[in-house]
This record gives sequence, structure tokens and C-alpha cells, in this order.
Amino acid sequence: MKEPQPLAYHDLEFLGSTDARPIRILAEYLEPARRFRLANIQDTVVFFGSARTLSREGAERELVKLGTDEARKRSDYVAALKRGQKALDWSRYYADARRLAHMLTEWSLSLEEPRRRFVVCSGGGPGIMEAANRGASEAGGKTVGLNIRLPFEQGPNAYITEGLHLEFHYFFMRKFWFAYLAKALVIFPGGFGTLDEMFEILTLDQTEKLSKKLCVILYGSEYWDQILHFQPLVEWGAVNEEDLDMLCRVDTVEDAFEQLKNHLTANHMVPETAQELKAPGIAKTRG
Repeated sequence: MKEPQPLAYHDLEFLGSTDARPIRILAEYLEPARRFRLANIQDTVVFFGSARTLSREGAERELVKLGTDEARKRSDYVAALKRGQKALDWSRYYADARRLAHMLTEWSLSLEEPRRRFVVCSGGGPGIMEAANRGASEAGGKTVGLNIRLPFEQGPNAYITEGLHLEFHYFFMRKFWFAYLAKALVIFPGGFGTLDEMFEILTLDQTEKLSKKLCVILYGSEYWDQILHFQPLVEWGAVNEEDLDMLCRVDTVEDAFEQLKNHLTANHMVPETAQELKAPGIAKTRG
């Protein structure tokens, strides 16, 4: 008598095959919805920023390493020292992201809401992502990490709430979950990945693929004024003048918190329908 064959959904070889790709995509669509429903989470505030941003303690440790005789023998010592000094300067953004996430979480926990509102969410990795998850965790709130599995990146940070560390294979499914629950974004200094995530959300908002009013905060004018110059887009006719109103630049934790609190209170503290995450999808087009 032949041994019974495994059921298709128990066949790991099949599930890892090209033929089963639609199943894997669907799993990254539905399994996070289940997690958020079990955690009673209604919406999020997403923090983006560089994975390379160190805490002040971490940056100081790296500088100490560069002070050794062995380090001074490196051919790239001068460049490494410059990067180390810059990392110490950048560490203030780690501290600010941590404090802002703490303040936002304390405020959200004070709201008399049946579901958890405005939960801090990050990409789940180190740097600014770790700082945001850390601040929210230290305030006693839940905090989400949407990690992407890559061969060369570090793993998830230690401050994500148990059960809310989600691991993605597909970038587009990870981006879907950033956009679907977000009521606001805070963009700290970062590189290509940060810019990619920010422009993805701005494009969805500009093209009215989001039904909600979104607040997008650029944190750190010293950095962003050097990196992003949007006015020429208006002058060349590539975007409308009002499109630039989607972005708000701030330089202090207090200003960022006030912007977030005012936006969330004015636009997202009214009863909403169809909040249960039963069959999630991008919200219908405005208008």
C-alpha cells in the first residue's frame, strides 16, 4: 500500500515553487491582517529613516575603536574617522525618534478608544527603526516592525512587540501594509530606501489612491534642505503648488508631536466605518 501524499498546503517543496507564488503573496496579504486584528490595532503612525543611524552610545563606541593604533593603520582611516564623527552627529536623530515615539505612544494610550490607535510602526530593523520601536516600547505601548528578508541586512530590532514582528519576502506587500494602516508618516534622514518609501506614499496620496488624509513630516531641515529641493518641480510644471503642502518640515520633537497630534485629532478621531480587518485592501479612491 502506497503512503498517502501530503496535502498541497503541507507540501513545502510546492509552497516554495514558482507555481505557488500567488499563494505566498496572498499569505503576506492576509496573515498580517490577522495579527493586527488579534492585537486590536486600528491604525498606525509610520517612522521611516536610515538603518545606519546609531544611538549616541553606539556612535561613541565606534569612535573609540577608531582611536586604536591598529585603526590608524587603515588606508581609509581619515574617511572612516570622518564617517564616525558624522555618525555621532547623526545620533541626535536616533534620540529624537525615540523620544517622539515615546510621546506619541503615551498620548495614544490616553485616548478613550475601543481599539489601539496610532500605533508606532517601523521597518523593524536597526537605526531610526529601532529608535521608534524602542521609544514606543518604553512608553508601554504596542509597536510594529515590518521587516524585509534580505541576505545582507541585519535582523529585526529587540523592541518590536511580540506577535507584531512581521517578516516579508515581497517588498510590494510590505509597502502595502505601511500604507494601509498609516494615518501619518515621520521621515527622518535616510538614504535610497527611505526616499523610496516616502515617494511611494506621496504618489499614492497625490493620485488619490488613499481615502484618508495623510500627514507627512520631514524631520531635520539641516539634512532635507540639502537633499530635497521640490520648488523646481512646480516651476517646471511637474507638480502643482498645492502638492508641496503634503509635506511639513520640522526640527524639534515638540513641533513634530504637535503636528501629529493636531492632524490625528482633527482628521482621524471621528467614528469610522468598516474598520475591521476582515478582507483588507487599498481604500477606495477619494471622491
